[in-house]
Amino acid sequence: MKVKPWQKPMKGQAAVAVDRICASLPRIARGRIILRAPYLDDYPLFESIVTGERGRWIGGPLTPEAAWLDFIQMVAGWVLRGAGLWTVELQATGERVGFVVLNHETGDPEMELGFLFPAENEGKGYAFEAGEAARNSAFFALNRDTLVSWIDPENARAIKLVERLGAQRDAASDIDGSGAYRYPRPEFEV
Repeated sequence: MKVKPWQKPMKGQAAVAVDRICASLPRIARGRIILRAPYLDDYPLFESIVTGERGRWIGGPLTPEAAWLDFIQMVAGWVLRGAGLWTVELQATGERVGFVVLNHETGDPEMELGFLFPAENEGKGYAFEAGEAARNSAFFALNRDTLVSWIDPENARAIKLVERLGAQRDAASDIDGSGAYRYPRPEFEV
């Protein structure tokens, strides 16, 4: 993948500013994973997921241009809404394994919990650990009253994941052909 000029990491004082901003975003360590602020060098993994075969679950596959706009929109959510895209990495190695997002996209009636993981990281429990941490952040750190995941009805693995996280089908909240799965507020864990 060729890196476009606007996708190249900043240098000098701009890089220091990026680090300061990212350091101010929530960082959650839980189990085997860390949810951390996204950096530009996380983008190639994001693009490979949403422009590839797995992109079909989010209305794609997306073009590289649409992938870039989706990425920056989710990152901007941190500044504008206090929630957005996290990069999920392994605590032991720092390897990036996917993304989890708390996002309120244009036209959506409420905040959504979403997951973006490549096929090779499916079935390892990373999305469950990341989803649990993001869900708890939505309810306890952001004090959200509601949280939903909209899932393509044919995406059986994602449906199984959100049900394991406690979400229940809420057909009254379906949008654009995607089924709504609503999360109950979890019990506070000490």
